[in-house]
Amino acid sequence: MKRRDALKLLAATAALPLLSHDAFCLFRAVHQELPKTAALQTLNPHQNATVTIMSELIIPQTDTPGAKAARVNEFLDLILADWYDDDERSAFLAGLAGVDTRSQSLFGKDFVSASSDQQTQILTELDKEMVQTQTPSAGQQETPPKETFFASMKQLTLVGYYTSQIGFEQELHQEIIPPRHSSCAPLEPEAAK
Repeated sequence: MKRRDALKLLAATAALPLLSHDAFCLFRAVHQELPKTAALQTLNPHQNATVTIMSELIIPQTDTPGAKAARVNEFLDLILADWYDDDERSAFLAGLAGVDTRSQSLFGKDFVSASSDQQTQILTELDKEMVQTQTPSAGQQETPPKETFFASMKQLTLVGYYTSQIGFEQELHQEIIPPRHSSCAPLEPEAAK
């Protein structure tokens, strides 16, 4: 599966279980590409802080690690750098800037400086707007839903989290099968019967 096909599939699906095995493996490979220490390619430090907070509000730490521990912000940065074309990247970054504009309008401060309640309020509003743009009005012919910034943010957060080792193993309690056979391993002698 090619990256563009995986992005189209991601945009068309609302739920992670609909990802094919190939798409899962492709997104899983993105996690393998992440450097040991954060090295952002697209997001500046302020944008990264905004993405980190938003993703953690979408998938917070509970009894399992949240989006921040799964490095969803770095996953998203790599997707923006390597998978998005210039127009898609610009649209996403404009949507991210719009979050600060909204926060400034409502609270007189950037999103990262707002209180956690204020940040949650903004995400709740974005979520309601996303649902409204994806739900056809009465009498309207059903058309494909318009992709909003927040829809992309949520999808990338969910895929980034659940294809990470933390999300897949600790949250879903699944085992990630290695993508390739490493080599032959010696067999253990059979236990005496």
